[in-house]
Amino acid sequence: TAMLDRAELLLNQRMLQDYVDCARRFQLRYLAEQPSPALLADSPLELERLVQRGADFHHLVHQHLLGLEAERLAGSIRDEELAAWWRTYLERPPAGLPRAVVRPEVVLAAPLAGSVPARLVARLDLLAVDPGERTVIVDWKTAGRLPARERLAERLQTRVYRFLAVEAGAAFHGGRRPEPEGVEMVYWFAAHGGHAERLAYDSAQHAADRAYLAGLAAEIAARDEAIWPLTPDRQQCRFCNYRSLCERGVKAGRLEALEDDVEGLDIEIDLEQVVEVEF
Repeated sequence: TAMLDRAELLLNQRMLQDYVDCARRFQLRYLAEQPSPALLADSPLELERLVQRGADFHHLVHQHLLGLEAERLAGSIRDEELAAWWRTYLERPPAGLPRAVVRPEVVLAAPLAGSVPARLVARLDLLAVDPGERTVIVDWKTAGRLPARERLAERLQTRVYRFLAVEAGAAFHGGRRPEPEGVEMVYWFAAHGGHAERLAYDSAQHAADRAYLAGLAAEIAARDEAIWPLTPDRQQCRFCNYRSLCERGVKAGRLEALEDDVEGLDIEIDLEQVVEVEF
């Protein structure tokens, strides 16, 4: 319960996605800090390899954006699939990104004005800005499956990242908060030839996100049940490592059916270390 005892709720997109998917999962993972009693998928070693490969790809891109030479980085790659992703990144990166400010692995945080004190935080793979004009968030995806565009649009990652690009974006725009109409989210898929899904933003969506996110925070803070509600959608249980605690099955889901990206599963922002970001 430490998270709810603090002066303000500190939330990121994965926590909110967990809550929306299943309130009980959120309770077990973040409030009870319940150790995982079950395997996430039926091939744990392969899942570990997928997570590591995704992390390695993010690290390569991060180093490249910081100025390390592509050839030198290529020399460190020992995995054929990772090497293929790297070639795709070099040959078909996201087109038309702003160039004035290019910040990989940037953490954004902003208060979420609502009925309860709450703060949103996110670590973006890449923030590219032309001050006073455009803000583009790029998220490198290493998923084997290409999600539907509609699914990406409704993901909490998309909603939180674009919202924070506006709310915490003034530091990149000469001190003025950027207009939502200038914000874009780009998902770039390494395993799909550099396919990019570009999701624009506008003031109406921003207002809707503000109300929605503040509402989620208020709902989380107000819950007082001993056992929070289990999701009615049992599809959510296939890849939940708490499914046995909820008597929703003991068998792990099949790895190839795991729709979401696996790269964020073990690579989390340490929320206790996040302070208001200063530039």
